[in-house]
Amino acid sequence: MGLVERIFDALPQTQCTRCGYPDCLHYAQAIANEEARINQCPPGGAEGIKRLAAITGNVAIPLNPDNGTEGPRTLAVIDENWCIGCTLCIDACPTDAIVGSNKRMHTVIEPYCTGCELCIPVCPVDCIALEPVDATLTGWQAWSQDLANVARSRYEAKTIRLTRLQKEEEQRLDALANTRKTSA
Repeated sequence: MGLVERIFDALPQTQCTRCGYPDCLHYAQAIANEEARINQCPPGGAEGIKRLAAITGNVAIPLNPDNGTEGPRTLAVIDENWCIGCTLCIDACPTDAIVGSNKRMHTVIEPYCTGCELCIPVCPVDCIALEPVDATLTGWQAWSQDLANVARSRYEAKTIRLTRLQKEEEQRLDALANTRKTSA
């Protein structure tokens, strides 16, 4: 297993982007390429930094406050009385943990929510809040490898699905353009 894979496996897989990268894999690649420091993952916290230090041979340093603070694992909760069904939170969720449809109330599938916070800023009516799962546990103590594995597989499945849908849309548009060229 290469360095990127070992670093990637040591991350909590929240896909929260707080490290400054679009996902955990890009952050792992940046660490391996010495383009990012090992202290940029708030969900991993101090334990995550220790894990990354052991893998990379770097010295464990405190979490960079510019990336956030270590805290308890959280879950998104949608206030059903305020949700307008805009679907922006569904699009923002990296693990497809939010379900619903246009102009219908949405809900969070708790076992799939990573507490990434990406749904919060896109909600136009501020009906999403984060609630701690267990306020006494922070960083990796609040996570388990099973939670990380589920989050990773759900993120990868969503990425594959979105790539497929984008390719299908491009093919549809190409076919439409070709139809217009031949009929002109």
